[in-house]
Amino acid sequence: MDNSITFSHAPLPIALTINGTEQHLAVEPRTTLLDLLRERLDLTGSKKGCDHGQCGACTVLLNGQRRLSCLALACAHDGAAIITIEGLATGENLHPVQQAFLDYDAYQCGYCTPGQICSAVGLLNEGHARTRDEVRELMSGNLCRCGAYANISDAILAVLSQQAAR
Repeated sequence: MDNSITFSHAPLPIALTINGTEQHLAVEPRTTLLDLLRERLDLTGSKKGCDHGQCGACTVLLNGQRRLSCLALACAHDGAAIITIEGLATGENLHPVQQAFLDYDAYQCGYCTPGQICSAVGLLNEGHARTRDEVRELMSGNLCRCGAYANISDAILAVLSQQAAR
């Protein structure tokens, strides 16, 4: 008796709404969301850091939730809405988190910044963080080799304060 499993490499049709635009694509079953974004759609803001889900450089918003795109198979998210760093601004107007990162110098080399910003937007949408310690804890999945953590927390707390004032 043959107990072997055969995997198909034939492309699968999927539809994704990426940064507000519906995309109809054919992807191999093993294609990660990160590779689809970077290699097929030329959305290179999301970075391939560790490719193991440990650094957060690839963080995007998937149906409004923070998600590591290097661990997400594209075909498993047929019908999903994805926002990348490229989709946060509205025309010339930066998203409040993007502006806060500039205002608070919350980046140095910039490699982790797109993932940090997407994660921060998701964190604020979740509504769980109220204090610096909570922001640090909830952002702990996003690593910054340059050590800009204090400024990143300051930027997120500034946006949190703006939201609370409304």
